[in-house]
Amino acid sequence: MRILHVVESLDRGGLERVVCDLALEQRRLGVRVRVFCLFHAGPLAETLRSSGVEVVLGDKRPGFDWRAARRLREAALAERADVVHSHNPVANYYSCAALPLWWRDPPIVNTRHNMGAARASDQRERIFRWSLMRTARVVMVSKTVADRFVGEGIIPAAKVRVQRNAIPACRYPVCTPETRAAARRRLGIDEDEFVVGAVGRLAQVKNHALLIDAVAALAQVQKSVRLVIVGEGELRQSLVERARSRGVSAALFLTGERPDVDAILPGFDVYAMPSLSEGHSIALLEASMVGLPIVATAVGGNPEIVEDGVTGLLVPSGNVAAMAGALRRLAGDRELRRSMGVRAREWSLKNVSVEAMAGGYQRIYADVMSAR
Repeated sequence: MRILHVVESLDRGGLERVVCDLALEQRRLGVRVRVFCLFHAGPLAETLRSSGVEVVLGDKRPGFDWRAARRLREAALAERADVVHSHNPVANYYSCAALPLWWRDPPIVNTRHNMGAARASDQRERIFRWSLMRTARVVMVSKTVADRFVGEGIIPAAKVRVQRNAIPACRYPVCTPETRAAARRRLGIDEDEFVVGAVGRLAQVKNHALLIDAVAALAQVQKSVRLVIVGEGELRQSLVERARSRGVSAALFLTGERPDVDAILPGFDVYAMPSLSEGHSIALLEASMVGLPIVATAVGGNPEIVEDGVTGLLVPSGNVAAMAGALRRLAGDRELRRSMGVRAREWSLKNVSVEAMAGGYQRIYADVMSAR
C-alpha cells in the first residue's frame, strides 16, 4: 500500500506529532509513506527523513495557490498513491482541488483533529462541505468531535469514522523521583517548588490567561508555586503582562518551544489544560502517559481522556475559581496526585497506542479502496 499524507507543515504541534508517529508506524508495517507539506517543512520533517520517509514541499503562497495544488497532484501521481490522507480542512481543500477524481486519482481520507469553527456557517466550514463531495471518509479523533460535525449537518454520518489519536509509549518516561529530579534540572527549578505545567501554543483558544489567574489565586495559599508553560505564540507578551498585573511574574516560566517535552513533563506536579476548545488533545495524552494528574476544562474530547476524580479533575470552561480550586485540592494532597497519575498511565497504555491507531487507519484505507 502507498499512502500520501498531506499537512500544512511539520511544525511542532499535536496534529503534526500524530502524523509523524503514524507515518513512522506505517513504514514499520511495510507501507510506503510520503508526507506532503503545503507551506513549509518544519522541525519534525527531519525526524521523518532520518527514518526514510520522504517529505515533499508545496511552498504555498498567500491565497489559493494553483502551483502548490499542481505540486500536490504530481506528488500523488508520481507516488502512485493508493490513498491520499489529508489532515484538517486546508490540506483537504488542496487535496480535492489537486485530485478532482479523474480515472487514476486516488481516494481521499480526511482527519479533522479539532472541533472546527464555532459556527457551521463559517466560511472555512462551507468550503470544507464543498470538499466533502470528493472526500471518501472523514475521520474524527473523538466521539465528541464526530457528534458535533454530524449533529450540525456539516458532515454526512455515512462518511464519518472515529479513530483516536495516539502516541508511542516508549518515548515517555514515567514519573519517578529520578525522572522528576532530572526534569527539574533541565528546567532549572528547585525540588521543593510546586509546579503547574502546560504545553501548547500561546493562542487565545488555549486560554493560558485563565491559568495565570488561577495560579495567582493558588499562590495566596500555597508556598513556592511555579507555572511552566511550554510553547510559543502571539500572546507571549500579553501573558507576561498579565502575570505582572496579578503579582506572579516570578512564578511564570515561559520556556518557548522545546524539543524535549517528553523529558521535562515528569518535572511537573500537575498538568493543567484551561483550553476553550479541544479535539483529542495530544498534550493530554502525553501527560497521561507520563503519569501526571490532570486538571482540564470539560470541553471537546477532554472528558474522553480525563476521567473526573480518577485520572484528574474536570472543571467548567472559563471558570477561574473552579480551576484554582482544583489546583488547590491537588496541591494539598500528594497521595491523590500519585494515585491519579498511576491511573492516568494505566489508561493511556491500554487505550492510545500507536499500533492501534495505525491498525484503525489501515481498516479505513482498505474500506475506501474496496468501495472504489
